[in-house]
Amino acid sequence: MPPQPPKGLKAVYGTAVGLVVVLVGLLVVGSLYAVVRPANSGPLFRLGARSGTSVSGFPGAAVPVDATHDNVFTGIGRLRIPLAGQPAATVVLSMSFPYPAGDMAFAEELATRVGEFRSIAVAYFASFSRAGITGFDETAAKAEILSRYNAMLHLGRIEELFFTDLVILD
Repeated sequence: MPPQPPKGLKAVYGTAVGLVVVLVGLLVVGSLYAVVRPANSGPLFRLGARSGTSVSGFPGAAVPVDATHDNVFTGIGRLRIPLAGQPAATVVLSMSFPYPAGDMAFAEELATRVGEFRSIAVAYFASFSRAGITGFDETAAKAEILSRYNAMLHLGRIEELFFTDLVILD
């Protein structure tokens, strides 16, 4: 007669088998529900987002409020740009801009050009000196950067540019 396993091991084995049976049952029920469910139905629940919001699949790209509003592209992130000349200073800058919510091709183009967006902004602000940056015209700066951004885009245009942070550090 073969030796009997300890009672504690039988309980662990029974629990593991029961858990596997429950998981397989959930997978079968979920798969059947997915097959029967209409193709145009929305999600049953959302994790980590308020009702009516979702996050775009592009890194740092956008948070659409609903399908009738624009997305806001924030993928450029925060830039720390050393200024030209002496005394040494740094501009800390964040930029964003709206783009059409339904234009996925344009959203993809924006996501692939993040490095170029950053380079353009760095080149523009790095040309200022500490004295020159304190009195610069924000509207003119936005217009110049916007024209440089739009010159490289092929699938759409950026209409408006926002400086969400603009700080000068000594």
